[in-house]
Amino acid sequence: MEITQDSESLLASFEAGEIFAYPTEAVFGLGCDPDQKQAVLSLLALKKRPIEKGLILVAKTYSQVLPYVNDAAIPMHKRTEIFSSWPGPNTWLLPASKNAPKWITGGSDLIAIRISAHPTVQGLCTLFNKPLVSTSANVTGNPAAKSALEIEQEFAQQVIIIAGELGKRTKPSTIRHSLTGQIIRDN
Repeated sequence: MEITQDSESLLASFEAGEIFAYPTEAVFGLGCDPDQKQAVLSLLALKKRPIEKGLILVAKTYSQVLPYVNDAAIPMHKRTEIFSSWPGPNTWLLPASKNAPKWITGGSDLIAIRISAHPTVQGLCTLFNKPLVSTSANVTGNPAAKSALEIEQEFAQQVIIIAGELGKRTKPSTIRHSLTGQIIRDN
């Protein structure tokens, strides 16, 4: 298992399709380059998560996710609610662009997007100059990891652990449908 904060090394690992475990607002997340299909498929295999469930993209800014979102399809009357909820622990199911990878959307015409206020997530997205896949660091059905030790126990040497503190939240982000406002997940 590699634990590193070296920017050059992290960037090279990201570009090589490695999987990262990193702190978020409530739990550790697993992530990788959303544009590298094999990296995403490896992450899904590690979690034992079906591709059809889709994955969240987390970013520092909305502009980082624009290539994945059909921005013009977001209704004007919903935009204030969506954009004023960021940065923060709010994930929105937004209309996916035609270029959004199916291995991220799970084949849906929506894509899950969160603009994070967590400093480690923001730092990674700045370093990589793009969003990260973001899913809880656990095998599906198991509790999400809340420490580097739990990640070591669950994933041994299969991920790169990014040091940092969890945020103050006790539950993962709320997920809402951008067109209907329906709450999909409010743990």
